[in-house]
Amino acid sequence: MPQDARYEDGDERPLALAAIGPDDLPVISALVQDAVLSGADIRWDRSARRLALLLGRFRWEDREAAERAGRPYERVRSLLVIGDVLRVSSQGIDKGDADLVLSLLSLDWQPGEDGTGRLVLWFAGDGALAADVECLDVSLRDVTRPYSAPSRRQPRHPD
Repeated sequence: MPQDARYEDGDERPLALAAIGPDDLPVISALVQDAVLSGADIRWDRSARRLALLLGRFRWEDREAAERAGRPYERVRSLLVIGDVLRVSSQGIDKGDADLVLSLLSLDWQPGEDGTGRLVLWFAGDGALAADVECLDVSLRDVTRPYSAPSRRQPRHPD
């Protein structure tokens, strides 16, 4: 008798997700938690109305499989793109400091009128990047193959 396919049996493919409504955003926020980047990895293209961040994303979706297999945790380079951006502002982030390492904690949607709003990216150390947008349009796409996490540890947060 044939057995139903299981998620574990599927091919491992790079993530390619989109958030076009507030209910979609928590999934992307959870997947980018503890991603690392530098100020040089942030690009605001005013004419294209696009804010892009190149992240070293911890692969939360692979954590349990890595533990079961006794192999190192993984990270992957991912592109987080926010579209329809009208304005970008920051607090506590020195974009000119190439040695600064930022750790992304979460994405927060603050709705405005008629579908507009503000998407706030919160970083460890009280830094924030805010994108005022015409509508919610966020994509997350893995752009490299996974690699062993240099720390060989799962990110942790102090209580």
